[in-house]
Amino acid sequence: WTATRGGWLLAVAGGAVAALGAGWTLLGLRRMRFAAGTEAPGLVEVDEGRVTYLGPRVGGSISLPDLVEIRLLALRGRRVWRLRQADGQALLVPLDAAGAEALFDAFSALPGLGSSALVAALDGKAPDGAAPQGGTLPAANSDDRLVWRRQGRGLTPV
Repeated sequence: WTATRGGWLLAVAGGAVAALGAGWTLLGLRRMRFAAGTEAPGLVEVDEGRVTYLGPRVGGSISLPDLVEIRLLALRGRRVWRLRQADGQALLVPLDAAGAEALFDAFSALPGLGSSALVAALDGKAPDGAAPQGGTLPAANSDDRLVWRRQGRGLTPV
């Protein structure tokens, strides 16, 4: 309404507000896709760059700056995030655990990982047209997707 009723100056301002609203709507729809029900046991907390999963039998904590790889796996009929640190420690976090929607913002802040890649991984699509990654689980029909890997870390040959 502002863009069509107030002249040229308000048309530009109204267009900017409409573009901002469209961007927020897109981000909101992506967040809704990322949020799942709370059917899995356990609780996910993201606090000051640290992801903590408190489960009934397993759990742990990983710092986001130490995170080197994110995979989306299917284990025993449940989809889980596999978060791996540089020292090899891994944390499995169910997609549908309570508080898991907070991972959307935490993962989006990682370098080179955007919200569209996260939504594509959840939909089962390989990001940027790449072939799906796999091979770390012994089950032949497991859903194992590499979602993100930190660049520039690791050992260099001497």
